Amino acid sequence: MKLQKNIALKRYHSFACEEIAAFFTIVTTKDALMEAIDWAKDNDQPYLILGSGTNILFTKQFDGLVIKMELNGIQKLQETSSDIKLKVGAGENWSYFVSYCVQKSWGGLENLSLIPGTVGAAPIKNIGAYGVEVGEHIVSVDAFDTIKHEWVTLAKQDCAFSDGSSIFNQEVNRYIICAVQFKLSKQPLLRTDYGDIKAVLHERGISNPSVESIADAVIYLRLNQWPDPKKLGNAGHFFKNPTITTTQYDHLILQFPSLMAYPIHDHTYKIDAGWLIEACGWKGVTKNQVGSYQDQVLVIVNYGATKGQTILDFSEAIIQSVLIQFGVKLEITISIE
Repeated sequence: MKLQKNIALKRYHSFACEEIAAFFTIVTTKDALMEAIDWAKDNDQPYLILGSGTNILFTKQFDGLVIKMELNGIQKLQETSSDIKLKVGAGENWSYFVSYCVQKSWGGLENLSLIPGTVGAAPIKNIGAYGVEVGEHIVSVDAFDTIKHEWVTLAKQDCAFSDGSSIFNQEVNRYIICAVQFKLSKQPLLRTDYGDIKAVLHERGISNPSVESIADAVIYLRLNQWPDPKKLGNAGHFFKNPTITTTQYDHLILQFPSLMAYPIHDHTYKIDAGWLIEACGWKGVTKNQVGSYQDQVLVIVNYGATKGQTILDFSEAIIQSVLIQFGVKLEITISIE
C-alpha cells in the first residue's frame, strides 16, 4: 500500500474545495483494499471509501485515511441469445460503463446515461432516472462485510432496493462494494414513457427508438439541465423531494394552489423540492461564490469557494427559508464530511 500524508482533496471531489486528508491511498485490488482497512484499524484511524467524489462535500480536514476506490474492469460472465451478464469493478466510471453497454446495444441502463459517479456507488442509493432504477438490472453485489470481516455476495433480493435506498445506505458503513453483477437484455423493453424523453424523440422524428437513440435523448436532457462538474463544481441534485402527509398537503395546497406534488402512498405526498426552493426566490442566487444553478435550482454550484463549509452554509440557508415559508424541511442527498 502506498500511503500518502496531508493530501489535498480538491482534485478528488466535484465541488473541488481545498480540504486535506491526513492520510490517503489508492486501491486497485481487493488485497490492497484489505491492507488499507487493516492499516486504518491497526493505527486507530477512521477511514472513508471515495469513488469519483461526485456525491460528497468535504467541509473540513479528514483526520483519517481516505481510500480512493479504483477496482476497475468489465468482465463478461455469461451470454445467451437474449441477454448478457457482466461483472463490473466498483471503481469503474458509471457513465463510461453505460456508454459501453449502449454501444453494444445491450439494453437496460440507457435511461441512466451520464449520471456522474462510479459503478460501486450506483447500488447504494439505487440510482434512478427517467423511469428506471439500477436495482432492476442488478443480479448481485460483491462486498466486504466490515462487521463479519469477510467477503460476501449479496443477491438482488438481499439488497433491499427501494426508491433512493438499499441495504448499503440503511446499514451505513457495513458493506464496502467491490463489484456489481448486471443482467442486460439484447432484446430490451425500452422505456420511453417519461415525458421529456418522448418529447426529444418526437422532435427528432424517431418513432421506432433504439437503445442508442434513448441514451442520446437522455444525454441531451441532462446536458441541458445539469452543469458539467468538470467545468463547474457541483454534485447534481443537492436536495431530496420531501414527503409529507395528506393533512400537510391539504393545508399547503389551500395556501399555494400551484404547489407541485403527487401522491406516492396512502396518506403521503411527495413535493417537488425545486418548486419549493424557486418559490422562496433562490433561483440563480449567488453568495460568497456559491450559487443556486439558474437552470436547475436543486443544483448548488461552486463558483470559486475554497471551503466546503461555505457551500454547506448556503444550503442551510435554503433549507431554513423553505422551512419558514412552507413548514417543510428539506434533506440533503449527498454525503457531508
